[in-house]
Amino acid sequence: MPTDQPADAGLVLRLLGPLTLSRAGAPVPLPPSRKVRALLAYLALAGHSTTRSHLCELLWDLPSDPRGELRWCLSKLRTVLDGPGRPRVLADGDGVALDLSGCRVDALEVRAALQQGVGALPASRLEGLAALFGDSEFLEGLDLPRSPAFEGWLLAERRRFRAAHAAVLEHWLSALPPDSEETLPALERWLAIAPFDRRAHEKLLEALASRGRLREGEEHLAATARQYEAEGQDWAPIGRAWRAAKSRHAGGSGSTVIVTSGAALQPVMPQPNPAVARRASLAVMPFTDRTPGVALRGGLGDGMAHDVITRLAKLRSMFVIAEGTMFALAERRVDSHDAARRLDVDYVASGSLRREPGGRLSVSVQLVGTRSAQVVWAEEFSAPLDDTFGVLDEIGNRIVTSIAHHIEVAERNRAVLKNPNSLDAWEAHHRGLWHMFRFDREDNEQARHFFQTAVRLDPTFARPHAGLSFTHFQDAFLGWRERGPAIEQAYRAAADGLMADEHDPASHWALGRAMWLKDRQDDALRELREAIELSPNFALGHYTLAFVHMQSGDAQAAIDEADHARALSPLDPLLFGMLASRAIALLRLGRYDEAAEWGARSAARPNAHVHIRAIAMFCLALAGRTREAGEYAAAIQRAQPGYGVEDFLTAFKMSADGEGLVRKAAKIVQA
Repeated sequence: MPTDQPADAGLVLRLLGPLTLSRAGAPVPLPPSRKVRALLAYLALAGHSTTRSHLCELLWDLPSDPRGELRWCLSKLRTVLDGPGRPRVLADGDGVALDLSGCRVDALEVRAALQQGVGALPASRLEGLAALFGDSEFLEGLDLPRSPAFEGWLLAERRRFRAAHAAVLEHWLSALPPDSEETLPALERWLAIAPFDRRAHEKLLEALASRGRLREGEEHLAATARQYEAEGQDWAPIGRAWRAAKSRHAGGSGSTVIVTSGAALQPVMPQPNPAVARRASLAVMPFTDRTPGVALRGGLGDGMAHDVITRLAKLRSMFVIAEGTMFALAERRVDSHDAARRLDVDYVASGSLRREPGGRLSVSVQLVGTRSAQVVWAEEFSAPLDDTFGVLDEIGNRIVTSIAHHIEVAERNRAVLKNPNSLDAWEAHHRGLWHMFRFDREDNEQARHFFQTAVRLDPTFARPHAGLSFTHFQDAFLGWRERGPAIEQAYRAAADGLMADEHDPASHWALGRAMWLKDRQDDALRELREAIELSPNFALGHYTLAFVHMQSGDAQAAIDEADHARALSPLDPLLFGMLASRAIALLRLGRYDEAAEWGARSAARPNAHVHIRAIAMFCLALAGRTREAGEYAAAIQRAQPGYGVEDFLTAFKMSADGEGLVRKAAKIVQA
C-alpha cells in the first residue's frame, strides 16, 4: 500500500501469528511490556478512536492508576510507530486511535477480503491470503490472564480469524487444479483449523483416492471415526464419501469399510444416498449472558436462543438445527464457527446479552455465512427491562425477522449470479423471488418461469407454489392478464402449495390472497389467520390481513396489522403495501392529513406499482394537497395511459364508504 511520507515507507504490522513490526523490511524491536503490545494490536484492529476509559477496563484489572499506565503505554508506542513529521499515535481528549494509513496490516487485509467476499477472489489472491495466516494463531503468545476483558476479546478474534482462515483455504482449494501439489498440504491445514469440518474430510479423501493412496485414506477414515465417536458425532457420511471416492478413482465395488469404534470393529455398510433438495440451513448458538456476576450460560440467554430457534423453525423458510444439538455443542464449549462447520450449515447466528445498570437489556446478535466467514448481518438491540417476557418477545421478534430477511436476501443474490440452467429448486425459487419483487409485467413472467422450474425440480417444496400463486395474483390485480383465468391459476397454485406442506405459513398466505380474489373474504381471513397461527413472525401474513381489512373490514385492525408487519420486517420488499394499507385505513377513519403522509411514503418506495401511486393521489387530494395529487395523476398517466378510477376499483374490493371516498378524491383531481 502506498504511504504519504517516504520517511515512513514500508511499515508492516503482523497480527496473524506472533506480533511483529517492521519498517522497510527491517524488524522494529517492540517494547517488552505485554500491555503495550496488546494495546498496539487492539487499536490497530479497532480502526477507530477508542475512549481511554474503555482501554483501561480492557487492559487493567483494578490497577492503582490505570490512566497513568495507559499514558505510559502510549508513550512507548510513539517511540516505535511515529515517524519524522508523521505522528501515528493520536490522542485527542478522551479518544485514542492509530493512524495506519500507508501501512500494511495483515489482519486488516483479511478483514477487507472477507467484506468483499472470498468467493469472488481469484486463486492468486486467495493463495496470498492463505500465506498471510501461516500456521500460527492470531496474536500467538500474547495472552493476558489477569485482564479478563482483553482475554475475552482475544478469544473472540482468534475464533473469527480461524474461521476466516478455513474459508480462505476452502475457496483456494476449489480454485486449484485437482492434481496440484498444493492440494494435500492445504487440506491438512484446513483440517488442523476445523477438525470436524465434514467437507474438509471429504475433499481430503477424494484427493487421496484420486492419487491412488488408498491405504492413507483408510487410515484417515479410521482416525476420523475415532475422533468423531469421541465427540458423539456421526461420521457415517464421511465413510460413504470415501466409498464413493474409491469407486470413482479405483473402480472399487463400494464394499464394506472397517473402522475402529472403541474396542470393537464396526462395519459401515453401503447405503443409498438419495439426493436431498437443498435448503438454506442455520444454526443458532445459545446466547451468552455477559452481565457481571451472572453465569455465562442459562437464564435469559438460553431462553432467548430457545425462542429464536422455535420461531425460525415455524417460518419453515430454511432448515434450522434443533436446540438440543446446539445446547449440547455449547456445553462442550464449541464456538459458533466450529459448530457451523461440524453441522455443515450455511449460516450461524450467535449473540450475547447484558443487563445494564438502570434496568436496560442490551442484546448483540451476529449472523455469519459459514463458507465465506462473512458477517451477513449484525445488530445490537436495547430495551428497558421492566417486563422481562415482553422485552424478550419484542427483541426476539426483531432478531427472528432480521435473520430470516438477511438470509433470504443473501440466497436471492447468490441465485441471481448463477447460470439459470444450473439452478436447483431452492436457487430457482430465490431467483423467482428476485424477479417477483420488482413488480413489473416482464419480471413477473420471469418469476413465474423460475417458480415453475423450482416446482418441477421439487414438487414437495411449498414456497415456489406460493410464489407461483403470487405471480398469477399480480396478473389479476394489476390487469396484466385476463382476470378470471388468472384468479383460478392463483387459487390452484396456492392449493398445490398447501398439499405440499400444510404447515408452511406461506401456503396459507397464498391461499388467503387467492380466496380474496375470489370474493371469499371470510375464507381469506381464516387462511391468513392460520398463517399467523402457524408462525407469529410471518410478516406477510400480518400485512395481508391489513390489506384485506383496509378495504372493507376493520380499519383500525388494518392499521394495527400494518404496523405489526412493519415492525417485524422493516425492510420488506412489500413495505409499500404495508404503508399504503395504513393510508387507506386512515382515509376511511377520516384522518385525511395522516393518510396523505402515509400514502406519499408508500408511493416513494422504489418498487411501488400504479395502484400504490393512485392511493397516494387519492389521499393527497382529500387532504387538500391538490397540486401534489395532480403531479401523481400526471405520473400515473405517463406510466399507464388511460388509467382511471374504475381500474382502481376493479382491482380492490372497497366498502361503500371507501368507494365513495375514492370517487370523491378522483373528482377533486380532475377538477
